[in-house]
Amino acid sequence: MKKFGLLAVLMAMLLASCSNTESYSDRLNVERNATNAYLKTQRVVNEVPADSVFEVGKDAPYYRIDPEGNVYMQVLNPGDRVNDRARASQTIYFRFTRFNLEEWYSTKVLGIAGSNENDMSEPPTYFLYKDFTQTLSSQWGYGIQLPLNFLGAECEVNLIIKSQFGWTSEISYVQPYLYHIRYFHSQI
Repeated sequence: MKKFGLLAVLMAMLLASCSNTESYSDRLNVERNATNAYLKTQRVVNEVPADSVFEVGKDAPYYRIDPEGNVYMQVLNPGDRVNDRARASQTIYFRFTRFNLEEWYSTKVLGIAGSNENDMSEPPTYFLYKDFTQTLSSQWGYGIQLPLNFLGAECEVNLIIKSQFGWTSEISYVQPYLYHIRYFHSQI
């Protein structure tokens, strides 16, 4: 009888511990809620303009730039989208600051979650445009490169990137981020 009691206690503890952990589905719901809550504070356009001419500036809307809504872009500076487009396998450098939108969702404060934007002693970040076979490109995720499909190679944007389009090392955390990114041809 003692063995049965001990087994019952162990089962109860196991069940209690399982109910305290979040499932992947739960994390996706939190990510979606945090992203949607932030987007509700912004103007949002659910498609890329047919002529790819975006409103520009800090009051510009966030454009959904992938069909599933994993990446939204606010264009601060479009660069020269006619004469200076990124080419496949071209090295593109970028400086960024990112903010955890899940943290913002719970605190309503945009705290910096990583940056190399203003500290030139930080190593340069770069990728080979559209070449995801290279770790130096794929590590940043698909979302970081998406603006260059529409803008000049030396543009500046704010991006909202959900986890599955974000840094490959962080996909399992299921956290959305807001990025401020400036792209460049050369290291700075």
